Amino acid sequence: MIVPAQAVRVVVATKPVDFRKGHDGLAAVVERDLGLDPHSGLIVVFRSKRGDRIKVLLWDGSGLVLIYKRLEEGKFAWPAVRDGVMRLSRAQFEALFDGLDWRRIYGPRRPRRPAAAE
Repeated sequence: MIVPAQAVRVVVATKPVDFRKGHDGLAAVVERDLGLDPHSGLIVVFRSKRGDRIKVLLWDGSGLVLIYKRLEEGKFAWPAVRDGVMRLSRAQFEALFDGLDWRRIYGPRRPRRPAAAE
């Protein structure tokens, strides 16, 4: 998948959008409905009503990039439908985009500190 190599912020618009919208329409949704700047370098993931299609909008520094994917079988694993956004880690985003269950992807575990000796 084509995404910037640097650390990026990934957000999922949890409410389905009209998939007839293109670059400008989705950028307007990001600004108006989500209160975010589509030109800030963040990645915004949009879902369809059926849950089998995904659109990804990102700013690459020179223009808006729109990526569209439709699963041939099954549906993407989506968070509960509600207003607003949900943040994903890069690993969770990549799992979601690959059609995997992103909820099973966890960040690095912190090492446990040994118990204090008595």
